[in-house]
Amino acid sequence: MRESVQAEVMMSFLVSEELSFRIPVELRYETSDPYAVRLTFHLPGDAPVTWAFGRELLVDGVGRPCGEGDVRISPADSEVLGEVLIRLQVGGDHALFRSSTPPLVAFLDRTDKLVPLGQEGALADFDAHLDEALDRILAEEQSAG
Repeated sequence: MRESVQAEVMMSFLVSEELSFRIPVELRYETSDPYAVRLTFHLPGDAPVTWAFGRELLVDGVGRPCGEGDVRISPADSEVLGEVLIRLQVGGDHALFRSSTPPLVAFLDRTDKLVPLGQEGALADFDAHLDEALDRILAEEQSAG
């Protein structure tokens, strides 16, 4: 059975130290991919952009700096856990977003009620979905190349 948790959070897109604007971001968690969360950013004038990364990374990033490579998450202030910074990077380009912590924690709490953290592997059909997803990715790469 496929179940999901969704939420919409307003985040600040930090273009520079002087310029930022608020955008809606859709958070989504699905039991068919129990290790990941998806954030869809709705940037003005552009098509929505979706990033998928480990749910555990978001859980850990609310309380302490974590992540390597393309996704890094940390509290905005190490003394006060009121806001979270999410840095997304592709090659030399990066985007920085700031979110209030409570809506992220509320979303993560709802995901934990659906699939408790650490119990993701207990979903009976996860391996089948993973195999299907890998086959689809490989087929797309072969047809593109």
